[in-house]
Amino acid sequence: MRSFTTLATLLLTLALGACSSIETNPTDTAEFKAGNYTFFKWRSEPLTNASQSDDLLYIMDPIVRREVNSALSQRGFILDPERAQFSVDYLQAVGLREGVSSQDANGGIDPIPSVRPNRQINQAMVDNAHALSGVQTTNNVAVQFNDVTTQQEVWRVIITKIIEDVNNVDTAAVERNITRAIKQAFRPLPNAS
Repeated sequence: MRSFTTLATLLLTLALGACSSIETNPTDTAEFKAGNYTFFKWRSEPLTNASQSDDLLYIMDPIVRREVNSALSQRGFILDPERAQFSVDYLQAVGLREGVSSQDANGGIDPIPSVRPNRQINQAMVDNAHALSGVQTTNNVAVQFNDVTTQQEVWRVIITKIIEDVNNVDTAAVERNITRAIKQAFRPLPNAS
């Protein structure tokens, strides 16, 4: 019974992870691992929001920095600008992505018919095909680590999240998504030397 519970928990975790609307694309960690790093610093200063702007970048900056610091410290890295061996920086940009156009997304409505057993096309599938096929707005964050001595990139991850409502910024949702994205993105990183 215990193995069934463990298996069910694992499958549930994998299923929820597969449904995540956050994508991460990390580079190989071999170069970062070879550097035997322990200490890091931020390459740029935190943003100051003197005009109290509600722009997404000002909302995200302290959250990204906090979550990156937390993820790195959990792996044994120490924030110490004086002894830093690598620097951390990030870039945030809003982008556009062409919607999904695969056969699975459009529910079997394809100019070239194929065999799809037990697939009856209904209006919901047609509506989903139209909804998923349009241009989608994405929020993209690239986190980059540079060797302090050589100033060369040693690791990078690009995080992409589809934005459901561009005109409504939910700060709590932004915080939850960034927290989840950084944890997901930093999984391949090794522990500090």
